[in-house]
Amino acid sequence: MSEKKMVTLDGNEGAAHCAHALNEVISIYPITPSSPMGEWSDQWSAEERPNIWGTVPLVEEMQSEAGASGAYHGALQAGALGTTFTASQGLLLMIPNMYKIAGELTGTVMHVTARSVATHALSIFGDHSDVMAVRNTGWAMLCSATVQESMDNALIAQMATLEGKVPVLHFFDGFRTSHEEMKIEEVSYDTMRACIDDELVREHRYSRLSPDAPFVRGTAQNPDVFFQSREGANRYYADMPDIFQSAMDKFAKETGRQYHLFDYYGAEEAERVIVIMGSGAAVARETVEHLVKQGEKVGLLIVRLFRPFDVKRFMGALPGTVKRIAVLDRCKDPAAICEPLCADVREALNGRDITVVGGRYGLSSKDFTPAMVKGVYDELKKLAPKDSFTIGIEDDVTFTSLAYDPAFDTENPKTVRCLFYGLGSDGTVGANKNSIKIIGQETDLYAQGYYSYDSKKSGGITVSHLRFGPDPIYASYLINKANFLACHVYSFLEKLDILKNAADGGTFLLNSPFGPEEIWDKLPYTYQRQIIDKKLKFYVIDAVKIAKQTGMGSRTNTIMQTCFFAISGILPQDKAIEAIKNSIVKSYTKKGQAIVDKNIKAVDETLANLYEVKVPEKATAAFDILPPVADDAPEFVKQVLGPMMVMEGDSLPVSALPEDGTFPSATTQYEKRNIAIDIPVWDPSLCIQCGKCVLVCPHAAIRSKVYDKECLKEAPAAFKHAEAKFPNFKGCDFTVQIAPEDCTGCGLCAHNCPINKTKPEDPHRPLILQPQMPLREQERKNWNYFLELPEADKTKLNTATVKDVQLLRPLFEFSGACAGCGETPYLKLLSQLFGDRALIANATGCSSIYGGNLPTTPWCVNDDGRGPAWSNSLFEDAAEFGLGFRLTIDKHRQYAEELLRKMTPVIGEETVKQILEAPQTNGTEIKAVMDKIETLKEQLHYMGTEEAEELESVIDNLAKKSVWCVGGDGWAYDIGYGGLDHVIASGKNVNILVLDTEVYSNTGGQASKSTPRGAVAKFAAAGKRMGKKDLAMMAMSYGNVYVGKVALGANDAHTVKVFEEAEAYEGPSIIIAYCHCIAHGIDMVKGLDQQKKAVESGHWMLMRYNPDLAKEGKNPLIIDSKDPTLPLEDYIYNEVRYKSLKAANPEEAAILLKEEEKSIKDRWRFYRHMADMKMEG
Repeated sequence: MSEKKMVTLDGNEGAAHCAHALNEVISIYPITPSSPMGEWSDQWSAEERPNIWGTVPLVEEMQSEAGASGAYHGALQAGALGTTFTASQGLLLMIPNMYKIAGELTGTVMHVTARSVATHALSIFGDHSDVMAVRNTGWAMLCSATVQESMDNALIAQMATLEGKVPVLHFFDGFRTSHEEMKIEEVSYDTMRACIDDELVREHRYSRLSPDAPFVRGTAQNPDVFFQSREGANRYYADMPDIFQSAMDKFAKETGRQYHLFDYYGAEEAERVIVIMGSGAAVARETVEHLVKQGEKVGLLIVRLFRPFDVKRFMGALPGTVKRIAVLDRCKDPAAICEPLCADVREALNGRDITVVGGRYGLSSKDFTPAMVKGVYDELKKLAPKDSFTIGIEDDVTFTSLAYDPAFDTENPKTVRCLFYGLGSDGTVGANKNSIKIIGQETDLYAQGYYSYDSKKSGGITVSHLRFGPDPIYASYLINKANFLACHVYSFLEKLDILKNAADGGTFLLNSPFGPEEIWDKLPYTYQRQIIDKKLKFYVIDAVKIAKQTGMGSRTNTIMQTCFFAISGILPQDKAIEAIKNSIVKSYTKKGQAIVDKNIKAVDETLANLYEVKVPEKATAAFDILPPVADDAPEFVKQVLGPMMVMEGDSLPVSALPEDGTFPSATTQYEKRNIAIDIPVWDPSLCIQCGKCVLVCPHAAIRSKVYDKECLKEAPAAFKHAEAKFPNFKGCDFTVQIAPEDCTGCGLCAHNCPINKTKPEDPHRPLILQPQMPLREQERKNWNYFLELPEADKTKLNTATVKDVQLLRPLFEFSGACAGCGETPYLKLLSQLFGDRALIANATGCSSIYGGNLPTTPWCVNDDGRGPAWSNSLFEDAAEFGLGFRLTIDKHRQYAEELLRKMTPVIGEETVKQILEAPQTNGTEIKAVMDKIETLKEQLHYMGTEEAEELESVIDNLAKKSVWCVGGDGWAYDIGYGGLDHVIASGKNVNILVLDTEVYSNTGGQASKSTPRGAVAKFAAAGKRMGKKDLAMMAMSYGNVYVGKVALGANDAHTVKVFEEAEAYEGPSIIIAYCHCIAHGIDMVKGLDQQKKAVESGHWMLMRYNPDLAKEGKNPLIIDSKDPTLPLEDYIYNEVRYKSLKAANPEEAAILLKEEEKSIKDRWRFYRHMADMKMEG
């Protein structure tokens, strides 16, 4: 038995630790929540960390999960020890190869973070939907319930597959185990060497395809022999249970940790037993131990080997006294008699006098608690317990749910429990991950960290759940009674009841702009009451102020982490401070010494500004926590979306939610997140009314209008305005207005104001950022009044100019995108220009998450009720999905035209001509046709004939519709490229918008084929060697595709022009838009400056390829940017993604810089040559 080493890590790192050490070739592709396994593997190989045989595994990123499984299959057939990591839709894309790998009896282990499969909606969270969908592929399936097991079973699975030749799918719960951090015992390389039989490794190798010993595999078989061949594999599957148990026994001898295919916990004479697998088993185990101490005859059977299901061992593990069993599945099989695990258990117990009922729990990471486990055991007390039940929800439609007492608690009193409420992207989660590692490394305490958050890109509420104590921790569920609570965002107090989760005698830490003498009078009554009643210690610190003073910007994470260690006393203060500083050096060195220095300075400034508040004896507040949304919000928003906004969505019953996933548009306007610390303040006397501030705003939180002066009669006293400087709106007034509660405070508007740029330090500028809180009430009134002002007359607008376009109402507003996002201004522009007639097929990615993530949706409607119709299908098929839109529109347009002509005698020839022959070349003309159609629809409605009803159902398609396929570079360059290529080759009138961040932004920043040479990204930890794929050139090769490359920060007028031309082109178009991203490692307020430098350095070319010009005898290719003038290094070394390679490996960075400079010169030479070619006859 090797020396024991304790480490603090999550399930992904645990599984990857063994997977990397036990394999030679690893094919990867990013998908949440399995991506970190690939990231660790890539990083370790980049650091030249060897496997147990002393060689560094080869890690290869593929273009999709289908591609990863193909490369994986090929590597195995060529004799390598190989693996891959995936989840959800990614696992489904691997199914064809999984059948092949199993059919060829190939030993390998795939590691899966079990996750929901998209049905009525996408969910990135965990359940067993995906793994159950592949249970018939012929793979053995081994389930881990804890972080420790994720590491241990990764080795056990490898031992078993090498001996048994049946591939193994090793899975554990997405997020709940994959991202849960625990202090566990590491499996050493020595242990792995002792457990792996090298003879079996060589046997695997010698089964390879090789011209040195050739044979044929993968034949096509006919009816005469296929059946018999399949049955020939039976003995391998029959042997696997024994092989697995043997591997577990051998592992136990090396480590002392004994597992079985089925492990029983509980009373020896149990009458009621739960059967379960995954992280829910850890919760159930804790509950069972608690109930058995109280004398309850209950038991728990944990399933580890799900496939092949060993009936004999299953029966042997059950106590002979059992009378009733509840089988809990973490998935839903809507068309089956019962869920998969339940079906196996029923079959295993067939003919026995034991009642078996099935139930569902924990879908999409729905929290599963000891109280729910007890609820199931209570149900089993009944003579006829409910079958096909649910636990943890209220089903008031089909009444499947079980009642339970949520107050039931099994937490170990020795365990300290902490909750930290933060804002997505503010660093709270990262700081707490560091805290867990510090506690794990610096103390003998066991530690656990879990982080709950929604899928907003930033600005969503994050809650960090930390536990630590002297005993092992099995509590794989959320904390509901915390000894320590920290609120990192002051505005949370207005809508969230954070202290409801405080334990008596606990501690409350608040990041507050108010000091210890002022804060009490600023607290809502509910907070005051709970602080007094629960006898809480109360501390405040103005972390925002310290962050600004130390150059940390809005990131308060290090400051709040320091406060936690100072107050909690887990470590001596000097030791804690030293550990935090060491962690800062380790975490931020790759981002540059300046970042390290700022964080250390923030630590030093913290303790002097941390204050304990003297708590009065009485609650005195005259105000309380606000409702989630205003009273004038629609009923659905108040009753359904409102609870979700304040983390009360778990309380919603089944009847409240749409069954098919259809939700109303335009609901972000009700959310009012109030996350900005500072907001822009407009000075009308200095404004030149250029519209750039409105154009660049990622969240449509700053807008402009021109209007008749008469409209100002009822204006609030503080409402600002100026004489309009628009030729077509003489005599009107003009206003730039900020939505104070929707602004994220990114500062892009102020930074990119052309006047501000000429005098950045002058206090007198058109836009200056000032604290939001004192301005909020005043600006809320101004905003509400601004919304009531009429929209500009579109017939007077020249939409070829930025100035006029920014008077158009955006139909994309207040999304959950990152503050300063580089993508959303393009979507907002799309919505302004074409939103009233747009259908959007959105690839899964950042744009689908901030564009369609509950509780609210940013795509909205105009005063006529029209607006973008938006849907997300999958990551890989957005282009095909959008083509389906176009095919239907074209078909229904044709059908409507046929019906309209047929009904000419009834409708009138003039009306038919006005609709069918009217021009539709611009928004005004299209609107005129829409109006004529609306008038005709009223007539059709009252005709009452079959033909009239039929025409009414399709006639809207006679007005021009604008189809857009939208997604990021991961979609367009990689997983969706095949579909994109087919769609542009189809010749159909489909517009494609590629939001090119040059990285997989949504899954955490992995490299794509758009990632430039020399950039460091996840899956390219050593810097990307290959250059960026030229998607524009590939699209141009068809000759009939409109192609445009734009960068808003370099030339906004050009961007508008390309959007207008692309949409007007009667055929396929593709716009490739440069998007700065937080994953680049930049100051986001300077994102548009980086866009400009990207163009000036030649990295990003502004261009248009318009096939209509070729029809006129002109060259269709126009280069709209000047030849490069800025040295490439002056662009790239403003970004951490390039700087980190220069710091880590300057020689390699220099080589790649020279290669990229040459590549840019070559590319420009080639494009110039094509653009200068004369067109002949």
